[in-house]
This record gives sequence, structure tokens and C-alpha cells, in this order.
Amino acid sequence: MSQTCPLDLPEIRSIIASNLGLNDLTSCVRVSQDWRDSFTPPLYKSVVLSKHGPSMETVERNKHLIKTLKVEGSKYGNLSSTSVQNNIASSILTNSTLAALDLSENSLGKYGTQVLAEALKINSTLTTLNLWYSLINDNGAQALAEALKINSTLTTLNLRLNQIGSNGAQALSEALKTNSTLTTLNLSSNQISDYGSQTLAEALKINSTLTTLDLSNNAIGDNEALALAEGLKINSTLTTLDLANNSIGDNGVHALAEALKVNSTLTTLNLCYSSINDKGAQALSDALKINSTLTTLHLSRIGDNEAQALAEALKINSTLTTLILRHNRIGSNGALALAEGLKINSTLTTLDLADNSIGDNEILALAEALKINSTLTTLDLSDNSIGDNEILALAEALKINSTLVTLSLDSNRIGYDGALALTEALKVNSTLTTLSLSNNRIGYDGAVALTEALKVNSTLTTLNLDSNRIRYD
Repeated sequence: MSQTCPLDLPEIRSIIASNLGLNDLTSCVRVSQDWRDSFTPPLYKSVVLSKHGPSMETVERNKHLIKTLKVEGSKYGNLSSTSVQNNIASSILTNSTLAALDLSENSLGKYGTQVLAEALKINSTLTTLNLWYSLINDNGAQALAEALKINSTLTTLNLRLNQIGSNGAQALSEALKTNSTLTTLNLSSNQISDYGSQTLAEALKINSTLTTLDLSNNAIGDNEALALAEGLKINSTLTTLDLANNSIGDNGVHALAEALKVNSTLTTLNLCYSSINDKGAQALSDALKINSTLTTLHLSRIGDNEAQALAEALKINSTLTTLILRHNRIGSNGALALAEGLKINSTLTTLDLADNSIGDNEILALAEALKINSTLTTLDLSDNSIGDNEILALAEALKINSTLVTLSLDSNRIGYDGALALTEALKVNSTLTTLSLSNNRIGYDGAVALTEALKVNSTLTTLNLDSNRIRYD
């Protein structure tokens, strides 16, 4: 009785196919008809149309297998050809499996976007559409908005860097009042200001499906932030709001803080590079003492007083897990206050204090906090001019701390003595898995010392010593 070769079984070939790269899949397709039947579907599951990728004819022939399609601008001269735009749109219209389409960095322009929008009105499978930097402008955004009123499958739309302006934002806002499937909308870097932001705020009062909204790098000021805050008081689905790199000042931050006292769904708020002073920081601190859903907060351009206010909130808040404070000027009093907050807080797991000019005494205070804190798992102290004396204190803390798993000390002034102290800590510590020390002054002898610790330590999996003058002369 003859035995069947495992490779003759479609089930076995299917398992093998799921673990092969494109070149190997292409080779397998050429073996026989049976192999072609098994290896062709995974070969065309995800396709990139590029200069070196498959031809349009091949893609057209296998379009029923394609679930993810990316068209690189270099393939068709940034999609400037009307016939090419129509071909792509036609493929979308007739494709019954395509779930994700990436046309980013293509010059779609007004006409190309209109063709695409018409296709979206009919398509019933596409869930993700990436149109980042595709020269859509306000007219293109208006066409897409009309499609969103009809389309019932798209969940993610990326329109970053398209100059849609307030007119485009207004059109999309009207669509959001009707659309019931879109969950993620990226409108970053689109010159949206005044009434564009305000109409989006009105849409938030009605929309019940959007969970992520990115409005970073626009022209949003205090008035627009006030409107968005009112929207947040009513909205019950948005979980992530990115307002980084706008022109929001204390009044706008104060309004958003008041919204946080009422809102019960937002989990992530990014206010990096807002102009937050005492009033705004105090308002945020008061809100954090009450809010029970926010888990991630990004802030920058805050100083001593603002950091102290946040530290007081950390003593009471029981939901915040991630606090990003990199590129600030929190100063001595702010850092000392945060250290005290860490001794009491029992929920924060990630704290980023990179680039804050934190001095000797403040690092010593943070080291003492690490001996007591039992929840922090990730700490970033990069770019703070930390020298060997401060590292001695941190190393002592690592001998006691039993929760920290990631410590970043990049771009400081750590030399041989600091490396030696960390070496002794690593021989004792049993929880740290990642230690990043790039761009310091550890040198050859410091690296050798750390190597000795690795012979004993059984938990560290990643050690970054890049740019440390490690060279054996």
C-alpha cells in the first residue's frame, strides 16, 4: 500500500504556505497545478503595487484573492492618470474580498478622490482606507463625506496631511452625524480651524460609533477646544482624542478638564505642545482627582508648578496608567513632587520624564520612590544629564524594586562608575527585562562589567549600549 506524501495533502500545503515569504510562495506556485491552487491564495492575500511588484494585469486576474492592497506612488506616477484612477476604482467596485486599501502619498487630487468616493458608495467589504498625503483638499473631502453617508462597512479612514481645511472638516462632520460604522478618523495636519473644529464638536454630540479622533497639528485654539469640550460632555463612545501641536491655551485646557469630570469613556488624551500654565494644570489636576476612565495623558510645555499640581492628582487618581511628560521643564520642585506622588500612587505603570533637565536631588528622590512604588513598570529618564552619582542611587533602588521591567537612560552622562553600579544591581534584580543606555560614556571597561552581570542575571532580555565609545584599543 503506497503512502501519501504529506505535501500532497492540501491541508499540509496550506499550513506551509502561511509561513512562507513572497519569494518562496512564488516558487511553490510554479511546481504544479495542485500546488498553484494551494499557494496562490496566500500569495495574493496582501499585494503591494510597486515598480518591482506584480503587474496590474496579474492583480486584476487574482483580485478575488486580495484582502489588502497598497499602491505605491512610484508605480503609476502618483496615480495622476485618469485611466489608472478608474482602473483602481473599478477593482474596488468589483472586488468582493478587499478589506484594506492604502493609496497614501499618491496625487489623487479632486477627480481621483471623487472616483474613489463613488466606488465607496457601492463597495461593501472595505474596512480600512489610507489616503495620507494624497492631495485631496476640501473638494475631495466633501466627496468622501457624501460616500460616508451611504457606506456601511468602512471603520478606519486616514486623511492626514491633505489640506482639507475647515470646509472639508465641516462636510465630514455632517457625514459623522449619519454614519454608523466609522470608528477611527485621522484628520491630523489638515489646516482645520474655527468652524471646522466646531462642526466636528457638534458631530461628537450625535455620533455614536467613533472611538478615535486625531486632530493634531491643526489650528485649533481655545474657542475650538471649548466647543470640543462641550461635545465630550455629551459623547459616550470616543476613547482617544489627539489634540497635540495645536494652539490650545489655559482656557481651552480648563474647558477640556471640566469635560473630563463628566465624560466617562475617554481613555487617552494627547495635549502635547499646548500652552498649559498654572490655571490649566490645576484644572487638569482637579479633573484627574474625579475622573475614573482616563488611562493615558500626554503633556508638554509644563513647568514646576504644573508638575506639582499633577503630582497631587497622582496621590488620589486610581485609573491613570500612562503619563507622558517628555520635553518639559518640570524643574526641581516638580520632579520632587512627582517622586512623592509615586510613593502613594498604585496604578501608574508608565512614566516618561525624558528631556526635563532633572537634577541630582530629583533623581535621588525618584530613586527613593522606586524603592516604595510597586506598580511602575516603565520609566524613561533619557536626556536628563544624569551622571554616575545619580546612577548609584538608581542602582540601589533597582536592588529593591520588584516591578520595573523597562528603564531608559539614553543620552545621559553615565560613565564607568555608573556602569559598575548598574552591574551590581543587575546581579540582584530579577524583574528588569529592558535596559537602554545608548549615547552615554560607558566605554570598553563599563561594557565588560555589564557583561559580567549578564552571566548572573536571568531576566534581562534587551541591553542597548549603542554609541558608548566601546572600543578595545
